[in-house]
Amino acid sequence: MPSAPALPLQPDATAAAGFFAGLPALDDPLRACDDDGYRAAPDDWALAVTDIVGSTSHVAAGRHKTVNFVAAMAIAAAKNLCAPQPIPFLFGGDGAVLMVPPGQVAAVRQALARVRGAARREQGMELRVGLAPVAAVRAAGADVRVARYEPTPGNSFGVFAGGGVSTLEDAIRGRGSAVLATAAAVPEALDDGEAVDLSGLSCRWAPLQSQHGKMLALILHGAPRPGALFAAILQLAGQDGDPRPARPETLRSTWPPQGFMLEARARCRGGWLPWWVLRVLAETLLARWVIARGKPVGAFDPQRYMREIRSNTDFSKHDRTLCVVLDCALPRIEAIRAHVQACAAAQGFEWGMTVSDTALMTCLVTSETEGLHVHFVDGGSGGYTDAARQMKAARAARTTTV
Repeated sequence: MPSAPALPLQPDATAAAGFFAGLPALDDPLRACDDDGYRAAPDDWALAVTDIVGSTSHVAAGRHKTVNFVAAMAIAAAKNLCAPQPIPFLFGGDGAVLMVPPGQVAAVRQALARVRGAARREQGMELRVGLAPVAAVRAAGADVRVARYEPTPGNSFGVFAGGGVSTLEDAIRGRGSAVLATAAAVPEALDDGEAVDLSGLSCRWAPLQSQHGKMLALILHGAPRPGALFAAILQLAGQDGDPRPARPETLRSTWPPQGFMLEARARCRGGWLPWWVLRVLAETLLARWVIARGKPVGAFDPQRYMREIRSNTDFSKHDRTLCVVLDCALPRIEAIRAHVQACAAAQGFEWGMTVSDTALMTCLVTSETEGLHVHFVDGGSGGYTDAARQMKAARAARTTTV
């Protein structure tokens, strides 16, 4: 596995302000498992995490797409606030991780409070949120190290190491540092009912249909050599063709799209909702026609855009946890299961997996004509949420038998 280039030291506050933009871009997901690609985050940046309470029950009730959309809301709000400065973020199915520069901390804290309020009022979902200076996370005994995964120019995801994300998640769930939980608290009073800017956030694509056999959502936690394990999984998954879940052959648009009301509410921002419903319906109908036609309209080339989606989909890597969705033939899935199970037994790490016919995709589009768009993918039939549930159940069973 190739190693990332050596990372220069940060010489001054100006370098710290442009911390994420100044990181070398990693264009191969395997390099996200290479510690050399990470740099210590500046103390005055802030780390934020979100988590939907009871996501398993929401998914079981058929609200998986809404869970994914709500999880992506914090990313959209923070990304739009900090633009054009890029920030690290990642999507976890029922939650998100992001980091923001010091000049935007207060604004993002209020945006998180507003997102939490909107999730409660509009979707009936309770969202845990926490935001703390990196210095406070370090004071709690963990580190925050960041790398920049950029599959195509201008489309960056953050990947994290050092234990800081897990430490902050534990704190806001009430099972970690009480001091850090206090530092990370986002007061309810900050939610004044104002709508946040969720521009670009949508879920217009139909569920991604597997073309090789099934969609596999896989979580690995604590593997001592995650890069080697990830490489072996990708090698097995790719034996029948490209295993990435979002490809031109898996992308389908339907009308009206299943998530059009989510987008309409997100874009309404205090306006008249029926007007935004009609607007979203009109836009999605036009987009479906353009994509079906397959020919450029002005600066927008639908075929190029669909090819870009294949590259600009996410995977999630934070601390000792790696999450990925793959399109695999059934024999490959069984081979992956057997390989992971054997490695877990020998190396002592945790894992969970969900197999389904489809995957779900939520999109964050800055400019479809300039190739600036990223896409958050989760497996169907519970996806990451169900895989995490399996992992926790196995952990509980081991604890009971000890």
